[in-house]
Amino acid sequence: MALPIDPSAIKPEDIGEERVVLEMEHEAAIERVREAFTDAGFGVATEFSPSEMLNEKVDAGRDPYYVLGACNPNMADRALDATDKKMGGLFPCNVVIWEEEPGKQVVYHLSIMRVARLIGIAPDDDEMADIIADTGELVEQALANLDAADA
Repeated sequence: MALPIDPSAIKPEDIGEERVVLEMEHEAAIERVREAFTDAGFGVATEFSPSEMLNEKVDAGRDPYYVLGACNPNMADRALDATDKKMGGLFPCNVVIWEEEPGKQVVYHLSIMRVARLIGIAPDDDEMADIIADTGELVEQALANLDAADA
């Protein structure tokens, strides 16, 4: 089955892809990211360690990998209204922290709002563009909080 879009044509900015590297241990990075996103107005709705689960269940041997399911209630409410409730299929906004090597953690985020528009869950209109811009500003603030903590 052919895909309806060409994945190689999608650029990181099309999906709001962001990466930050933190020079610290994995557990400290998780706490730093949690604090940075909370300070930017996100709550942490869910969190889990896929690496722990996979290592336990299928002996995967995965390096530390952690998911924080962040949510800004105002943005979530607006997105649900703008998408006839379909946006909930992508909730929450995940922030992933994985250990690149000991003492070096990668923080990864992509915009579920941008992805929703790209795949047709969200409309390509001014209301959604405003939601994307507003959530983008919140994520940028959270990432800036990570940088500020290093200063």
